[in-house]
Amino acid sequence: MMLRVQSPEGTRRVDVDTLIASRELFEKVLNAFGTIEYPFTLYSSRDKSQEIVSSNTKTLASYGLKHGDMIFLSPIAGAVQCVEQPTGNGKTKSLTSSMSAPVSIPTTSNMPGSKIPIRSNVDEDQVDVLLQKMDGTVKRKRDPKNCLHGDNSSCIHCLPLEPYDASYLKELNVKHMSFNAYLRKLSSGLDGGKYANLDNISCRIKPGCTGHPPWPKGVCSKCQPKAITLNSQPYRHVDNIVFENPNLVEQFLHYWRVTGRQRIGFLYGKFDIHLDVPLGIKGTVAAIYEPPQESTRDSVRLLPDSRQSLVDRLAAKLGLACIGWIFTDLVAEDVSKGTVRNFRNAETHFLSAQECVMAGHFQSLHPNPCRFSSDGYFGSKFVTVCVTGDAQNQVHMEGYQVSNQCQALVRDECLVPTKDAPELAYARQSTAEKYIPDVYYKVSEVLLV
Repeated sequence: MMLRVQSPEGTRRVDVDTLIASRELFEKVLNAFGTIEYPFTLYSSRDKSQEIVSSNTKTLASYGLKHGDMIFLSPIAGAVQCVEQPTGNGKTKSLTSSMSAPVSIPTTSNMPGSKIPIRSNVDEDQVDVLLQKMDGTVKRKRDPKNCLHGDNSSCIHCLPLEPYDASYLKELNVKHMSFNAYLRKLSSGLDGGKYANLDNISCRIKPGCTGHPPWPKGVCSKCQPKAITLNSQPYRHVDNIVFENPNLVEQFLHYWRVTGRQRIGFLYGKFDIHLDVPLGIKGTVAAIYEPPQESTRDSVRLLPDSRQSLVDRLAAKLGLACIGWIFTDLVAEDVSKGTVRNFRNAETHFLSAQECVMAGHFQSLHPNPCRFSSDGYFGSKFVTVCVTGDAQNQVHMEGYQVSNQCQALVRDECLVPTKDAPELAYARQSTAEKYIPDVYYKVSEVLLV
């Protein structure tokens, strides 16, 4: 059906289906106007008594809308409207009007003040869409010792902090900023991130180079992949992972308690906003699916699964998706006390090279949709959960993700685990069949006196 949308920008028409979610109506309205850069609400009545709520589950049919109906777009209180008005010389000028006193509210632009180019029309995850609309700054109260102004003023001691502020993240004991905070940091310069690039790492020779014979007979600087210097990634795509209830983990651990063999499962859930980290993302696990596998006390081998597509379809109907994988690495220490051994720590390793390769493989299978990347995706939200023993010899879970560098090295078959040292990985050498770029790493020398 066709709906008419009346707004301060004029009237537009949108074509919708009665069975679509109301959230999609908001997206169609935003695309129909194109110039709206302020938060708005939709109403089915002119007196604003019947609001259309943006929802993933509620359809337009529930609002009783019919073909040709008029709906009304109204800016949220505090929003600033920028409307182009014609002048006498045929040019336009921008008229800015504020509806009320400014308040801290979300914006509907990609990010406030951002000029990062949108290179792809990508359907991003709903949590990213919501976070990009949020203000994101960390509000601070008036400091009675340092703030010498009134309640309606602000100074350097009480101004809101940016979500990527290093000192604030250190106070929260957050080692890696959230990915959306990293995007805000890219757009914080004078150019607004206009020249920022979110390019995926490639370790393969670019095809189609005609200036020389194909590898191994020739390679040039245009098609040769760049050397990789391993470094710490400043951001993370997921900041926290939680389980809806403890029974999920207890049922998963039951197999190990009965047989003593290790187990692997896939985590099904959804991503939400994590309030404890600025612009953070939290993965909430609702179910654990255990695929066909052969396991021993020291290893697990996944078998072909003909039911995987069916599980994914059932999960999608429930509003869930595969957001990670979980595995056990448990060795009983004292059966009577229920304790387990602790052999994963800073002195040994937290994840083995084989587990990092598996994590990188799964992350490549579940890329993160991103409008700011030329490929339409960047990194991955797929998480890795390891169940092992902690320092108190109790069963403990830790969540991880490998970096985009590791993900690229695994995807392009440059990285393999070693046989004798589980904490070390081996970078392949170039062969006549495959070119492998150089992989470097940095070390900090510490002089002991």
